[in-house]
Amino acid sequence: MVGSYVIASRVGSQLGAIAAMVGPLSWCAAAWHRGHGAPIATALTGVYLGGFALSHPLSRRVGAWPAVLGATALTGAVTYAVTDSGARRP
Repeated sequence: MVGSYVIASRVGSQLGAIAAMVGPLSWCAAAWHRGHGAPIATALTGVYLGGFALSHPLSRRVGAWPAVLGATALTGAVTYAVTDSGARRP
């Protein structure tokens, strides 16, 4: 998310941010699918997209950087809790 924000702020386009997000998110979703199965990959993709979407209205209240960093930290914490808890798919 941080990379997407930097690109969007430099280019001045939300489409640039979305394009910058698609590659890393696709790679992560594939890794989550391999390691934890489709339901976890789908849920974590939703968490990521939800964080991305919620950072926009949050930025009006707290500013852009705090919103992006907060959404990134929350998304990362959820992802870590789900994927690195030691509960691997058999």
